[in-house]
Amino acid sequence: MKDELFLRGEKVPMTKEAVRALALSKLELHWASHLIDIGAGTGSVSIEAALQNPTLAVTAIERNPAALRLLEENCQRFACGNISVMAGEAPDVRVEQADAIFIGGSGGHLCALIDWSLQHLRPGGRLVMTFILQENLHAALDHLRQSGVTALDCQQLNIAALTPLGSGHYFKPHNPVFVIACQKEDAHVHTL
Repeated sequence: MKDELFLRGEKVPMTKEAVRALALSKLELHWASHLIDIGAGTGSVSIEAALQNPTLAVTAIERNPAALRLLEENCQRFACGNISVMAGEAPDVRVEQADAIFIGGSGGHLCALIDWSLQHLRPGGRLVMTFILQENLHAALDHLRQSGVTALDCQQLNIAALTPLGSGHYFKPHNPVFVIACQKEDAHVHTL
């Protein structure tokens, strides 16, 4: 889906189209029944997942009041009846276990969110995270290793978009984005 289709707010983050496409692919939602989107922002990941998978139940968690308003408006705009918007902050919210979890924003609680995600994923479930800060990337990789997650996929995306400049065009670079994807194995089962 094109980014321009979503209602946007000045201070409300959104996972951009190319990153969203990769993240959704890594979540492997074709077999999932429940997705949790942590730090849902405008709802771009939740909405595209819900539209691509009409039987998928999506729980979109967001703490920012401005983002919650945009999230609700975007859900209505796309008529996504399979998205439940939850006002709150993971890891303090209570939700059902899921087959896939996406972390688009950590709010400074990255390690706690990884632990919470591993607790709320069913065995075989997919965890996908995106970052622009190298410190968050390294913290996530270290914490996943300490949690016993050994099989993971990590990619860096460098996207540039064709942009007019005077009488010509150039490729305007976007911030590089890191994408981590892993699967919960039986050895990662934590008690709630």
